This record gives sequence, C-alpha cells and structure tokens, in this order.
Amino acid sequence: MNELTVEDLLEEIVEHDPRYNIEAYSFIREGLDYTVNKLNKPRHVSATELLDGIKGYALQEFGPVSKRVLFEWGITSCEDIGNIVFNLVDIGLLGKTKEDRIENFQNGYDLQEALVEPFLPEKVR
Repeated sequence: MNELTVEDLLEEIVEHDPRYNIEAYSFIREGLDYTVNKLNKPRHVSATELLDGIKGYALQEFGPVSKRVLFEWGITSCEDIGNIVFNLVDIGLLGKTKEDRIENFQNGYDLQEALVEPFLPEKVR
C-alpha cells in the first residue's frame, strides 16, 4: 500500500486550489515551525501569532525581496495566509481548534507594507 507523502498532499491541494504555488504551502508550514520555536513552547498558535511569525520568517529568509517572493507564490495578503492554512487543515496536514476560523486572518496587516517598510530609509517610513 502506497502512503501519500507531504509533497503528494501539497500537489493535491494545488490541483484543487491553484491560487497558490506549492512553495507557498511549504513556506507557511516552515513559518509555523519558525513561529512555534520563536514562542519557545510547543503549542497551538493563534492566527495573530502565526501572522507575526510568517512576517518575521519571510524577512529572515528573503530579506528585501520578501514581498516579491511571496507575491510570486500568490501570497499577497493575510487572507491568503489564512486560505493556505485552512487548505492545509482540510487535507489533514495541520490541526485546528474550535476557536480557529479563517476570518481570524482578515485585517491582520498590510502584507506589502510589512515586507517593504523594514528596508526603507528612516525618512521614508
């Protein structure tokens, strides 16, 4: 019996929801690990904590080209991060609690601003 790999499951997600590149899903999963480690305790993270962690992880991994990389993968807003998270939940790669809702990812922050502002000169900020 062949068991599906994570890559197989991610490919299945992309077949059903082609808005996001497969790398976007891998990045969000890695960003979750980054967030849990940054919070220094293995536990469930809220949407707000995850959004903050994803922002920090993107800036750490991609620096000034963070916006470009994420936008190329289809991640242009906090809502996109929520959609990816819930696609991962739906396929069983992530868990959720009763309190977790996709709406929790709305109005998190302006992703473009969050990924560009840290690299602007002081005067421009």
